[in-house]
Formats: sequence, structure tokens, C-alpha cells
Amino acid sequence: MVTPHTRSKGTKGEQLAIKFLKKNGYKILQRNYRRRNGEIDIICYDHGSIVFVEVKTRYSDIFGPPELSVTEAKRRQIVKVASQYIANKKLEGVDLRFDVVSIFYPPDKKHAMIKLFKNAFTKNDTALSRK
Repeated sequence: MVTPHTRSKGTKGEQLAIKFLKKNGYKILQRNYRRRNGEIDIICYDHGSIVFVEVKTRYSDIFGPPELSVTEAKRRQIVKVASQYIANKKLEGVDLRFDVVSIFYPPDKKHAMIKLFKNAFTKNDTALSRK
């Protein structure tokens, strides 16, 4: 269940992720691309590829690092929505990539720890890279 607090935390994480991605040369194309079967947090362009980015933000590591919450079911859902985006924008044949941005706010630090997992998974192999 998505609560207002969870939504606020997610929005804050996405804003931080966008800043981080821009700083690293990504061009933001769209935020929160929604379809009936799911959503993609951020869609970008990076070095010739369309990149679909899932952002995970956590304030506690009790359930592990944020990136591990991108489950196989979530990866399949992202791939489906990305396929719809590609079809709707008539971008067939373009290079695409699936990245994950992990944002963790440690309780004892003021600043978030941000990790970028490039090519975290593919549409053919949905295993999350452990980099």
C-alpha cells in the first residue's frame, strides 16, 4: 500500500536521482511514465541509448540495500512498460538499457548515498546485477 509518506519519500528520491543523472550526462526525457500495468520512474537518453531508470529510496537497511527491492516481478513490469513506451514513440530498433538508482539515507549521516547500477537488467535476462 502506498501511503502519503511513502509517496513523498519516493518523490524526494526521484528528484535526487534526476539531479544525479543530469550531473552524469543523462538527458531526462520523461518522469513517471504510467501505463495500466505499471510505471517507469525516469526515462533518459545516455550515449545513444534510451535508458529506463528505476529509483529505490530507503531510510533503513533493515530489509537490505534499496537496489535489492527491484524484484524479478518489478523488472518484468518495467520491461513491459518500456516496450509500450518504445512502441508508442515509434522507437523500434533503438538501443535501450535498464538502470537502477539506489538512494540510501543512513541515520547517522546528513547526505544520501547514491549508487547507479548501469545495465542492472536486460529485457532478456532479468537478474539484477550485483556490482
